[in-house]
Amino acid sequence: MATDYTFFENVYDVVRLIPKGRVSSYGAIAAYLGAKRSARLVGYAMNGSHKVIPYVPAHRVVNRVGVLSGKHFFGLGDEMKELLEAEGIWVKNDKVIAFKELFWDPNKELIL
Repeated sequence: MATDYTFFENVYDVVRLIPKGRVSSYGAIAAYLGAKRSARLVGYAMNGSHKVIPYVPAHRVVNRVGVLSGKHFFGLGDEMKELLEAEGIWVKNDKVIAFKELFWDPNKELIL
C-alpha cells in the first residue's frame, strides 16, 4: 500500500482482498493497518464505501462476533444479508452462522 493513501483508502484495499464466502471484522482490519483502536473508523469507512470505485465488498465486514452491525447503511431491507447469502454465508437474526470458521483475519492471511 502506498504511503500517501488515506486511512479509508487503505481500509478499502484490505476489504477488497476478503475472499467471497468469508467475512472479517472492523477490529481485525484496523489491527492489520496498525490502528488497533480504530475499529470504529473502519466502520465509518465502510459506511462511505458504497459509491467507491473500484467496488468495495463492505458486506463482508461485520462486528467482532459476526453481527451485521452496519446493515442499515445498505438501504432498506436485508441487502447486506442477501449479499452474504449469495456468497454462501448463512445469516440468522442478523448474525453470521459459523462466524469463527468463516472469519478472515488479514493479520494471518496477508503480509504487510
